[in-house]
Amino acid sequence: MIGGKKGASPIAPVDLAQAAIGPGMGVYSRYAGVLEADGGKMSVRDALIQINKVIDEYFNEVEGDMDSDTRFCIDWFMQYGFKEAEFGQAVVLARAKGTTVDGLVLAGVVESRAGRVRLLKFEEYKPDWNPETDTRTPTWEALHQLIRALRTGGEVDAGILLGKMPERTETIRQLAYRLYTLCERKGWAEEARAYNELIASWYGTVEAADQAQAKSRRLEQRSFAL
Repeated sequence: MIGGKKGASPIAPVDLAQAAIGPGMGVYSRYAGVLEADGGKMSVRDALIQINKVIDEYFNEVEGDMDSDTRFCIDWFMQYGFKEAEFGQAVVLARAKGTTVDGLVLAGVVESRAGRVRLLKFEEYKPDWNPETDTRTPTWEALHQLIRALRTGGEVDAGILLGKMPERTETIRQLAYRLYTLCERKGWAEEARAYNELIASWYGTVEAADQAQAKSRRLEQRSFAL
């Protein structure tokens, strides 16, 4: 599990590559030579490629377990970021991911108008959103709502929101790592910053979520006692 054990302060996304590459290169340098499949000696460059390939395989496996809307958003983000693209391209990708453009609009993760489609940025998400009443909540939406809450109200507000969807905690965190990695490779510094900030604040956010859930349980117990 990338990011550390549950309950521990996770690895910041900016340190993720080094956290994976360090041990990998440690194994590589332990021997006089590491051989390729054809028997040739593996270069440092090729070793780094193989290590990054393993990281990608891990994220692809995690992505495969996510909902259809989120898988659409990840692929769309890889191609276009938050820029607009043709509606027809969105239709083709949505069909391949097992969703629809209309469904994505209903989920509140994309805007579709005048033959163009784009992903919504976190600051465009509704501030009164409640995951307990939303009937269609992609992990993508949950992640960007958390970023919005963190940016506007800090760890407390983000924690209160996370406390309403505890079953999504791990998938949200893994998606944040995934998107940070994509942004870093594409040189999207501003977008990468938002995902890095969320993970850097993860311990405090989870702690605030636990406190919010405990408070909610106490209130329910008092109400029941009455």
